[in-house]
Amino acid sequence: MIALLFLLRFIKKYWFTALLAILFLIAEIVIDLYQPRMMALIVNEGILGLSSGGVSDMNLIISTGIRMLLLVLACGVCGVLSGIFTNITGQGSTNEIRKLCFDRIMHFSFDQTDNFSTGSLITRITNDVTQVQRLIIQLIRGFTRCIMFFLGGTAALLTLDTSFGVIVACALPLILLDIIFVVWRTNPLFTVLQESLDRLNMIIQEDVAGIRVVKAFIQEPREEERFAEANRHLVDTQFNVQMLLACMRPVMNIVLNLAAVGIIYVGAVQVKAGDLAPGTVMAAITYLSQILIGMMMLAMIFQTISRGMASLRRVQAVVETESEITRVPEAADGASAKAEDGSRGTVRFENVSFAYPDTGTEILHDISFRVDHGETLAIIGATGCGKTSLVSLIPRFYDATEGRVLVDGIDVRAYDPIALREKVTVCLQKSELFSTTIRDNILLGRPDASEEEVRAAAESAQADAFILQQPDGYDTSVAERGMSLSGGQRQRIAIARALLKRGEILIFDDSTSALDLKTEAALYASLDRNYADVTRIIIAQRIASVRNADRILVLDGGTIAASGTHEELMASSPVYRDIYDSQLREEVSE
Repeated sequence: MIALLFLLRFIKKYWFTALLAILFLIAEIVIDLYQPRMMALIVNEGILGLSSGGVSDMNLIISTGIRMLLLVLACGVCGVLSGIFTNITGQGSTNEIRKLCFDRIMHFSFDQTDNFSTGSLITRITNDVTQVQRLIIQLIRGFTRCIMFFLGGTAALLTLDTSFGVIVACALPLILLDIIFVVWRTNPLFTVLQESLDRLNMIIQEDVAGIRVVKAFIQEPREEERFAEANRHLVDTQFNVQMLLACMRPVMNIVLNLAAVGIIYVGAVQVKAGDLAPGTVMAAITYLSQILIGMMMLAMIFQTISRGMASLRRVQAVVETESEITRVPEAADGASAKAEDGSRGTVRFENVSFAYPDTGTEILHDISFRVDHGETLAIIGATGCGKTSLVSLIPRFYDATEGRVLVDGIDVRAYDPIALREKVTVCLQKSELFSTTIRDNILLGRPDASEEEVRAAAESAQADAFILQQPDGYDTSVAERGMSLSGGQRQRIAIARALLKRGEILIFDDSTSALDLKTEAALYASLDRNYADVTRIIIAQRIASVRNADRILVLDGGTIAASGTHEELMASSPVYRDIYDSQLREEVSE
């Protein structure tokens, strides 16, 4: 019921087309229900002439036949219009649902995205929404048709002869029991079916995205077996559903035929006794067929409804999941409601600890430091020491589990997330490019930037020269995920994109790892010239990348082991010296 109320929110916008669909459908069914009476009239009066001494009436046959043809034409028009308005309602409603789903996904925190899994989210926004669309169409058109045929056909049948109602009353419970049994057995399988589809989509996505790794490590057979196993589970579930549905139809056919035999027998007895006319028996058989076929359609509709409801609940779970990254006004307690004087572009960590929600293992412990406006802070440490986790707390990709992170003197949780991310620009090691032009990729953070600003950002990122060598320069199309470019080229385009945005705080999360030392040095020299007023936080693995920073933080095991300039750390920090010596040995060995 809750899921149906959720669905009603979206159908309400299209109530008028839904109403028209139902009205035209009712008109179509009423015409269908009236046709057997006209056929009975043709047989009883036109052919047999029961009220005129057995004399046939050709005029009655022709005039009634013409009326039947006109009604069939009207019935067809009503059916077409009902189908059109039903599809408008279904398409429109699910279009709204799909857009809202995507909007929710775009605002999820990283943790929420991980909890749902990318494969599951893709399934929900595609296959599940399609199942919901079928559900809407069946609720409007299929369900209404079945109920109308059952109620209208039963009423019409009883007006012909009440004894026919006894036959329907005997057949109906058998059909209902068949439907209830099949729905009871198949209903839980539809949720399993969608989860199997999630798993299949996840494997496809992972293997297509990581196809180079699969090929490099000759893992095609392993991945094919993994896909085959997931596909086998999906096929087995579908097979179980189809087997149950296949058992349902023969039972209903048997009941339908037995009921038809019953009506023929009762009708024959009454015709022989002179209580009924042959045409009336024909009409009764037609009504019985409409009633029972309607019930058979209802069984198939329940299959669609069961699967649609399972999908609807999965879509509802996405739509009703509010982003964890929302403004928390009480987080401003202890911090100024407005930015402190002279604090623009400042970052402060106060006794910050952090653990990923799904593990509970503490990654950062009691971190405290401050970065002032225009300062360059470098962060270095062993792999897995928490460098990326630390900078992810500044734009609120995750929230600290203890302590506070402040930007411009305000707790980041007190910011509107969009306003916070306007201030903070993050350039990641993995350069995500989109399948559009190089220019559009650079313009991502500032679509209104001028051509001169785009070129200036690319020049600072050391990207302008190689971009101009591309076939169409800045208008060269980029392949999916930037695979038509080298790793260093992708990183430089991503850096240009970050620089063009011109945030107050610029975070480089190992985003120069694919650049050679000469290009990297030219990049940092350009930043010193053109972006001196921007606060910079640089994560790097190489000492050469951080030695000229105003200050260097050394992370070790999730805590700050040391802080200072390169020279100070060489004199006072064993951890920093170990990193320096190991890299120096690597350079010598090369």
